[in-house]
Amino acid sequence: MLQKKSSYRIVFFLALLLCGSFAFSQNNKQKQLETRRQELRREIEKINELRAENKSKQKSQISLIEDFNYKINVLSNLIKVTNQQANLLTRKINSNQKKITVLRNELKELKEDYAAMIVKSYKSKNKQSRIMFLLSSDDFKQAYKRLQYIKQYSDHQKRQGETIKAKTLELQATNRDLQDQKEDKKRLIADNKAVQRSLESERKQHEALMRAIKQNLSRYAAQINQKQREADRIDREIDRIIKAAIARSNKKAGKEVTSSKSFALTAEEKVLASNFIANKGKLPWPVERGVVRLGYGTQRHPIDKSLTIKSNGVRIATQKGAKVRAVFNGEVSEILKMKNVNPIVMIRHGSYLTIYKNLSSVYVKKGDKVSTKQVIGEVFTNPSNGETVLSFTLSKGMKTENPASWIYKM
Repeated sequence: MLQKKSSYRIVFFLALLLCGSFAFSQNNKQKQLETRRQELRREIEKINELRAENKSKQKSQISLIEDFNYKINVLSNLIKVTNQQANLLTRKINSNQKKITVLRNELKELKEDYAAMIVKSYKSKNKQSRIMFLLSSDDFKQAYKRLQYIKQYSDHQKRQGETIKAKTLELQATNRDLQDQKEDKKRLIADNKAVQRSLESERKQHEALMRAIKQNLSRYAAQINQKQREADRIDREIDRIIKAAIARSNKKAGKEVTSSKSFALTAEEKVLASNFIANKGKLPWPVERGVVRLGYGTQRHPIDKSLTIKSNGVRIATQKGAKVRAVFNGEVSEILKMKNVNPIVMIRHGSYLTIYKNLSSVYVKKGDKVSTKQVIGEVFTNPSNGETVLSFTLSKGMKTENPASWIYKM
């Protein structure tokens, strides 16, 4: 019987260790999901704020569709993350319910053992019986051993009492956790229902706008193609400037190969590039407040699925008068001004470049050294529709990269 109880306790102890490890992993995952959920909620708040600021302006149909698409995407992600949290809480609730059952069984056994011990102790409690137990010893050595036994038995009783107390407290704490988790799950479900209603409203408005657009799709397709041609023209000019800068750096370094797509770096520039790479995923936004309206890469156009958009960077919608900030230490390599195009600032960070398009004002000049978060200009606000959109590109030499991999929480 004693061996069986000992085996049971070993199994119980191992189960608690596994539960503890599982619970730790779940808690970390829950924290990550909650952090992401709060990020998405803040993003929705920013979208709503920007909408409210431009409410009086007449936006283009294309811009409205982009706005709807972006908010629908954020709302969908919020619902997904919240569902993941709710599912994780369900697993934690089930785990805690199992733990409570195990703890109750363990506590019941401990109390039964303790009660039997108390009864046995009570029967031999009086001092006379203890003295007789000692005096009836055959020799001093046996008397000493019996005295030790009495002490150990008393200590064992005390430990059993402390174990019962600790198990009771653990059971109470687990019960409290269980109730908190049930309340958290209830709150998440309520939040998700509200978000789902908002998503449904956005989708209905999006569908109504798309129906109106499809009545004159050819006109919008022409506008889309014109915008893409203009973007391609700007990108070609930027590529030409970068190519020329790379050629100059290679010539200065004594290299004959002028077809290289990467800069020849000085020792100082190598350190700068290394520091830039070390901060990947931690760079600040180029504007203090904003939402990404258009992501990086080739993608289907939200209005006409037969058309594609090639985006070498991201487009960030922000508020009127927004200041543009350098995302890292570097040197202004070019202030680009083209016909019918708002100013563009190019900053070099060793082998990397960050490019800030659609500025109304520029506060730096070519050759200036800039620091992280230094204001380099102001984003242009379209007077006809009130839109303030910064186009931001990041490249290594002539090869563009997704800014979302470099900027924190993008």
